[in-house]
Amino acid sequence: MTALATGAALLLILVWIGYPLLMRALASRLGPRVAREPEAWPSVTVLIASREPAAAILARVDDITAGDYPGELRVVVALDHASPTGEPELTGRPGLSVVRGDPPGGKATNLNAGARAASGEILVLTDTHQRFAPDAIRRLVADLSDGTFAATSGRLELPPRGQASLIDRYWRMERRLRRDEAVIHSAIGVSGSIYAMRRSLWTPLPAGLILDDLYVPMRLVLAGRRIGFTDAARAFDTRTTEPAEEYRRKVRTLTGNFQLCAWLPAVLVPGRNPVWVQFVLHKLLRLLTPYLLVCLGAAILAILVGRFGLYTLVAGAGALVLLALAAGAAGKWRAVRNLAAWGISLQAAIVTATYYGLRGRWDVWRR
Repeated sequence: MTALATGAALLLILVWIGYPLLMRALASRLGPRVAREPEAWPSVTVLIASREPAAAILARVDDITAGDYPGELRVVVALDHASPTGEPELTGRPGLSVVRGDPPGGKATNLNAGARAASGEILVLTDTHQRFAPDAIRRLVADLSDGTFAATSGRLELPPRGQASLIDRYWRMERRLRRDEAVIHSAIGVSGSIYAMRRSLWTPLPAGLILDDLYVPMRLVLAGRRIGFTDAARAFDTRTTEPAEEYRRKVRTLTGNFQLCAWLPAVLVPGRNPVWVQFVLHKLLRLLTPYLLVCLGAAILAILVGRFGLYTLVAGAGALVLLALAAGAAGKWRAVRNLAAWGISLQAAIVTATYYGLRGRWDVWRR
């Protein structure tokens, strides 16, 4: 049991602490990359795949066109095949084109239709419920300008909360990790709410794809390209989520990790994937977290029972319950409860995604 507990603990430490610290140390030795603005700004098409109401889409378009990009800028809205929003509802904005996504529908086929309608040298992809900083597009394009990266992602900021949640802390760590990975070679994935790539490198996405923001960058990496990340390009999410909502979102994204391995299996081959180690540590081993926690907890419980006896252990658990009740009386219970809710929802999402992934059930957007 000691060996089981030690192994589970070491693996958890490697994935969640050791790997990010290693990337931080290596990136620090290489030094920060400075993006330089191009002498001539390329044309840009911002691509929004959406099934939201017209008012939400138009507000997003207005936000994009209010930025300070100095080159030619156009927006293409790709409406979902089954969306009730009609093309006439979105007319009247200069530089805006509206297309209908390909059947059978879904984000991937919407993006395919939008990319065909795009004319810019650079594609900037985003969603409906974010807002860009005025210089976000300019920063993304500058990061691509010297040819180091084939695609690059910006920094998504979550709405401020009264108290930082587990998801806020997770997302801060994720942004730092992607930034460091990009300095070393490539970020493992981009943010679907703010990323850019050269239109010449776009290839149609398979229908039913869950994560374009993982499939697109990993396909480019397999082709010998690099993926960047720039903190300077910022997007701001307008939505706040509760644990139940975050659970559903994480089920979709984590199921997408399994789908990527099934649909793009070259990412699993060490000699084929130049960032294989990063991919395994960043994406795959994280999927073991709830199972490692169960193993660790069961091993620790068995060790404690063997050393102190069952009755002593039950008494200790009762003392912990009393401490928790005391914390509640002191006004600390809400923070403890929220932390527990976020932690449980995130681990439950991994278990659900594992079930879907092993069964090949990819229609999670309908769930």
